Amino acid sequence: MTALTSPVRESAPQVLDRCRELVRPRLREAVERLHPWVAEMAAYSFGWCEVGGAPADAPGGKGVRQALAVLGAEASGADGAAGVPAAVAVELVHAFSLLHDDIMDGDATRRRRPAVWRAYGTGPAVLAGDALFALAVETLAAAPEGPGAVRLLSSALADLVRGQADDLLFTTRPWTGPDRVTPREYRAMAEGKTGALLGCAVALGATLGGAPRETVDALDRAGRHLGVAFQLVDDVLGIWGDPAVTGKPVGGDLRERKKTFPVLAALGSPAARQLPALLGSAEHAEEAAALIEAAGGRAAALAEARSRTVAARRLLGTAPLAAGAAGELSRLLDHLVGRAL
Repeated sequence: MTALTSPVRESAPQVLDRCRELVRPRLREAVERLHPWVAEMAAYSFGWCEVGGAPADAPGGKGVRQALAVLGAEASGADGAAGVPAAVAVELVHAFSLLHDDIMDGDATRRRRPAVWRAYGTGPAVLAGDALFALAVETLAAAPEGPGAVRLLSSALADLVRGQADDLLFTTRPWTGPDRVTPREYRAMAEGKTGALLGCAVALGATLGGAPRETVDALDRAGRHLGVAFQLVDDVLGIWGDPAVTGKPVGGDLRERKKTFPVLAALGSPAARQLPALLGSAEHAEEAAALIEAAGGRAAALAEARSRTVAARRLLGTAPLAAGAAGELSRLLDHLVGRAL
């Protein structure tokens, strides 16, 4: 049990808070090693400061990946502190990927603030992302089991790049016809773009916690299933979610013509014949959302998310994990996927 672990069964939000408190000092120490200007951009991306460096308390991320790394170590029977280098590394990689994603997608805001590229410029944002990636590798290389941990991270990054490449190429393909994007292709993209880093996070924590290879592999696969489920839930919320919760406008994904799973699943139904003509129009976003739901797109996405959740829980149940941390991993899984189920 870690020094910050309560003997009382923790809820998923409590687990996330506990892990953030454990990781935050080391994450800040790592960022402070960067060039001051680059460190400021990184701190801005984490919500720690404003442009110019004035302290801020802006909304940050959920801390899912760093929590998975800490829980991976604890699930292996180690102290959660053993997983902190892994947590720092995956959080840095996640921040790096968001900086570059926002540039590639042209997204002007991130967590209700101007994205780094809008606040500082495209070139500086690319530089900050590169620095965060290099810092992540340096952090892991200095940890126990460093070479093996770096190999795990490198493999996950290769999958993440493949997933991101597919996601970008999807925008160039038609909605219908033989060249359309299929739900199967989307699942593979989501596992790479989202699942690879979630699986890597928990696997890295387990590696630094001394887990055997079989356990590390099982946790990696469970995290990948969680990542696909997480992405599917985000897809549902991107169409039908409450803007006050998601921070996105109603139907935003539809207006941007994103090829999300509910849309792709609906397009396979004769009931959605008129859907391609409605996509991308703010005026018809509500009508498109209703048509997607009537054609079974929402139900298909949620069913797939449930299936991935079951698969992840099955892997957690078969691996030899410390009971307390295994329970926390399961509750975290339910919390993240249950946002739209």
